[in-house]
Amino acid sequence: MSTLCVRFLLPPMYEAALPRLIALVGEFSPVVEALPPDGVLVDVRGAMRYFGRDAVDLASVIRVRALALYGVDCVIGAGPGPMLARMAVRGAVPGVTQVVGREPEAVAEFLGPKPVAELPGVGRATARTLCEYGLDSVGKVAAAPLSTLQRLIGARAGRELHEKAHGVDRARVVPNAAARSLAAERPFPRDELDPTRHRRALLSITEELGVRMRGDDQVCRSLTLTVRYADRSTTTRTRALPEPTAHSSALTATAYRMYEALGLQRARVRGISLRAEGLGPAEQAAHQLMFDPADDRARRIEEVADRARAKFGPGAIVPGTLAA
Repeated sequence: MSTLCVRFLLPPMYEAALPRLIALVGEFSPVVEALPPDGVLVDVRGAMRYFGRDAVDLASVIRVRALALYGVDCVIGAGPGPMLARMAVRGAVPGVTQVVGREPEAVAEFLGPKPVAELPGVGRATARTLCEYGLDSVGKVAAAPLSTLQRLIGARAGRELHEKAHGVDRARVVPNAAARSLAAERPFPRDELDPTRHRRALLSITEELGVRMRGDDQVCRSLTLTVRYADRSTTTRTRALPEPTAHSSALTATAYRMYEALGLQRARVRGISLRAEGLGPAEQAAHQLMFDPADDRARRIEEVADRARAKFGPGAIVPGTLAA
């Protein structure tokens, strides 16, 4: 085994802890790929040689350190490549690393009984087509001739499916991959019923996300709002932004609309989190020009505020509502 897939068992409100957990894993190997909102892929070939331990031992150390330093448990899958490691983690339980061996017999034993829909890249339509011809398990797909698969789903797709069914994985762990999302949360010290405090929390979160994205020259394409209640249940909503942006005012307006659409009435809220998704370089994002001097003024003020925060700290400038 040379690849680990680690899924941290983060509560919905605490997924912003992922960067710290990624840094922890990075102490064992520099080849780490983030899998937001709660996981990482890590290539441990160099780590096994450096530490003189196998992948299962390294997984145990990662699990213990995550628990000791952050109080976060995890499930871990290990395999010869990213595909098998990611499939293995689905059946893993805390405290035990789910391992898929490198030998062809071990790979066939692991993959054979699984439904064909569990193979990466096999969507509903492809799975339905394969099942109509009796190819409802990975083992049956592996036993089918390549020409049959290509006739059913196409030449390229059939070849890729044939390889995956035999455990052939051409994917690699991509180190230092750009984060595809950013998250922040605001737990309340006690169950909060006041909508004004809910909105203040949202404003604080959108300000934080906007500053972080602008500092990294990124924009997001959508927001996901999660509200956690006193009984530990949650409500999650996602909304696409009119255009990719890191502008705090635009983020706040969208977050407010999402919150209002929930129609919460006297709800006992324990915490609110927001995740900016679909991150991309700001320089590649199009911006609709507006002949509104107020919008232009707000963006200029935002730039000045960002420079002040960079010089004097994140708390140097905050919205007046939060300063009250």
